[in-house]
Amino acid sequence: MKFTAAVLFLCLASCSAPVEPLIIKQFTLRDQENSVADDPMVQNEKLRRLHGAVSIEERKQRLGQYYAVLWNADAAAEKEIVFRYQQGASGSRIKEMRRTLPTGTYSGKEEFSIIGDNYLKNGRVLAWKIDLTANGETITSKQSYLWE
Repeated sequence: MKFTAAVLFLCLASCSAPVEPLIIKQFTLRDQENSVADDPMVQNEKLRRLHGAVSIEERKQRLGQYYAVLWNADAAAEKEIVFRYQQGASGSRIKEMRRTLPTGTYSGKEEFSIIGDNYLKNGRVLAWKIDLTANGETITSKQSYLWE
């Protein structure tokens, strides 16, 4: 019985798909109302993003775009995630956000947000590119369709 279970485990483990090194999840919070017409997943995400914002001004400052980056890397070296983006009202100017990742970690989640005055004045993100680097060299990269 134990032998059969071990063989089954090895077969299932060898058939598993490789882990993707970079997964990007986007969410845009456009309004403060929770409509019954919204999908339940969208309703919950809105509630999560607006949690703790009491006044109308606080809720307004939460409007914008959120990017969750799930990363996996074999390198034990110093790693960094670089998020470059262009917004509608900022012309061709490329803005950049960086997150240094703890040494010795092989996976995690980082979040980038373009919200509040940045979103309200400069508009929505039109194009973006996210790089995962180790020791200054790019390990993997993902970009939106409109990135040049």
